[in-house]
Amino acid sequence: MSGSSVESDKALGVGLAASAVAVIGAIVMYGGPTQLSKAGGFALAVLAGLAGVMAFQILE
Repeated sequence: MSGSSVESDKALGVGLAASAVAVIGAIVMYGGPTQLSKAGGFALAVLAGLAGVMAFQILE
């Protein structure tokens, strides 16, 4: 019997989900009515982008 491993696509799924959240943050950053909401959208986009990159690195 040969050993086989099952690879998971968790990294891809989590990375794509975080990328979708980053896009939502960028939309809020662009279309926010106040400066505070634009700053919140920027923070969301940066943190979600960071989480997406980390997902590919950690779950690989």
